Amino acid sequence: MKNKLTTAREAVGKVKDGDSIMIGGFLTGGHPENLVSALVNTNTAGNLTIISNDTGTQELSVYQLVKSGRVKHIFASYIGSNPETGRLLMTGEAKVQLFPQGTLAEKIRAGGAGLGGILTPVGIGTVVEEGKKKIKINDREYLLELPLKANVAFIKAHKADETGNLIMNGSSRNFNIVMATAADYVVAEVEEYVKAGEIDPNHVNVPGIFVDAIVKVG
Repeated sequence: MKNKLTTAREAVGKVKDGDSIMIGGFLTGGHPENLVSALVNTNTAGNLTIISNDTGTQELSVYQLVKSGRVKHIFASYIGSNPETGRLLMTGEAKVQLFPQGTLAEKIRAGGAGLGGILTPVGIGTVVEEGKKKIKINDREYLLELPLKANVAFIKAHKADETGNLIMNGSSRNFNIVMATAADYVVAEVEEYVKAGEIDPNHVNVPGIFVDAIVKVG
């Protein structure tokens, strides 16, 4: 059995210049703060793409990552708590693309499922539809939203076993579950780490087959 347990520093060392990184959570809920902090402090890769529901608050390390000048493209749903992301959007120093929250989640889910995209009526008749293909089905218009995948995903879970099976509590599941399926290299930050077989299969939120590395914190 492959040993998936590693350190935050070793895990973020996999990030290279030009990589795309998915970051799970919604603000502090389910946010892998230790992994992002390690990326800010020990990895100098640049020209990064960040895919996250939000870009955090000024108290979270993702704010420092965005402010570092190393991020050139952001896919997000909510940026209101990070003034630096708003500044980048206004100045054009980085490309910031905003999506309705459900649309962003489904784009990631489509990426993980190997789909060619999703059809959604959300955004029809608004600025959201600009530059996107419209498809009419049964006299109703839909936008074609393309899938999202990443080189690396940083996600947060409550518990992991040696094989990488994860348990996520409550609302912390948010974007963490779908992101686990949509990246080439998936790192789970966890609070508890147990032997294989100690997690009831009925309680697993993310099967270990999707998880490449585990970082125990706390």
